[in-house]
Amino acid sequence: MKHFVIRLYVAGGTQAARQAEASLRQLMSAAEVSLDLEVIDVLAHPTAAEAAGVLSTPLLVREEPGPRRRIIGDLTDCARLADALGVNYARTAMVETPER
Repeated sequence: MKHFVIRLYVAGGTQAARQAEASLRQLMSAAEVSLDLEVIDVLAHPTAAEAAGVLSTPLLVREEPGPRRRIIGDLTDCARLADALGVNYARTAMVETPER
């Protein structure tokens, strides 16, 4: 089983932040990979955000497996998120995010 270490940088407990985390967890569950997820609120931990070079949120950083990847913006589209992370998943197992 593939193992991922991911940091998700968000600005507060907004709906977008909750949706980003839920989409990520749903994707990783459907892809059957193990996940170490650290959610960092840049408003509560500005020093950590500065040290990581966070300029915009939400920001997803895939630390492992390498190479490191940074994904910025809308994280609710599971298909695009899977592609960006390099994850294979059974599309039929996913609950689709409604179109906006």
